Amino acid sequence: MKHADHAPVPEFAVWAGRPGLLARTLAAIMPVDAAAADAAAARAAELAIPAGSLGRMLALSVRLAGIQRSLAPAFPRKAVVVMAGDHGVVRRGVSAFPAEVTPQMVANFARGRAAINALAVAAGARVVVTDVGVAADLPAVVGLRPVTTVAEALAAGAVLHRKVRCGTDDLSSGPAMTCEEATAAIEAGIDVVEGLVAQGLDLVATGDMGIGNTTPSSALACVFTGRAPSEVTGRGTGIDDPALERKRQVVEEALAVNRPDPADPLGALAAVGGLEIAGIAGVILGAAAAGIPVLVDGFISTAGALVACALAPAARDYLIAAHRSLEPGHRVMLEHLGVEPLLDLDLRLGEGTGATLAMPLVDGAAALIGTMATFAEAGVSEAGVSEAGVSEAGVAEAGVAESTGLEADAVGA
Repeated sequence: MKHADHAPVPEFAVWAGRPGLLARTLAAIMPVDAAAADAAAARAAELAIPAGSLGRMLALSVRLAGIQRSLAPAFPRKAVVVMAGDHGVVRRGVSAFPAEVTPQMVANFARGRAAINALAVAAGARVVVTDVGVAADLPAVVGLRPVTTVAEALAAGAVLHRKVRCGTDDLSSGPAMTCEEATAAIEAGIDVVEGLVAQGLDLVATGDMGIGNTTPSSALACVFTGRAPSEVTGRGTGIDDPALERKRQVVEEALAVNRPDPADPLGALAAVGGLEIAGIAGVILGAAAAGIPVLVDGFISTAGALVACALAPAARDYLIAAHRSLEPGHRVMLEHLGVEPLLDLDLRLGEGTGATLAMPLVDGAAALIGTMATFAEAGVSEAGVSEAGVSEAGVAEAGVAESTGLEADAVGA
């Protein structure tokens, strides 16, 4: 098995993807239901509340109706997919933590002891931990048993084996991976979603684990937004000023060496991306193909969203931006995608924590459009109310032409 500049690991079966899966998935992504969204917007405008009093919540309600093609959307079956992978660029000193932390944190996730596990329990969500590129033999290093199906992975102490390779190469000296490996990693994410759909899935959240992964995320932000490394590269796990300057220089080198083209999103991902970022892009594409909304977490997950939306622009309408990270590049990414996050809590952990925290907001928005009475139904007079429900601007924001909705280097970010 090919691996980056990490300790050798034993050979074992490599996930090489499923023939034609990416192409079939891209072809299956359809626009959201404009008629359902329009009907929901009309109903929202008649709900028995003062105009604009629920802020952006009803705009989210309308989007959910369009995605689920229903005036009574509901999302009882939730899951968080945590994609894990390592990065050869870590040897350039871009992170406050060593690569050994990646498998240690994957073990913590699998055993249910991490922040994402606590929040997922509170939200009623399942967690699927997926090894798409950890540079370690997980059974030998941390005693985890790899499994090959989503059903098995949902059991405590199991990690889903979808390892494409053992970490990426150093993107500052050449491509992080091949296009074939990038495709396989995307297909790993699609495959996980298909497995969850078979188990029953209404809402999925993205999560990540990979020491050093804010560096490739910053590089991808530069590629797709056109902004400079100094504008999008942050401190990740909390590096000091010299390390931050070194990290920005590394991103500049990666862009100069690889010359990634935003018109070739798969090539750009292979050149300066990461395996878990590719997996996240696959989760987004797989969910969009299945007509399932995606709560996109923070900086790393939004890098995956940039790739996914470059490959399939229609996928954007299935995105709900969970939160705005402290990473400076995250704001730039969200603005480029034209989405407004639900939360702004100064988060920068990753793991899917911000996305999971936003799950109750999705449930609340669905309940509003599905169960609230209109003025007529409630027998409430509209006298003195200039416009019921959401404002015209709010309804327009919620329409299918506008998406309301799409953190940092991992000890999770």
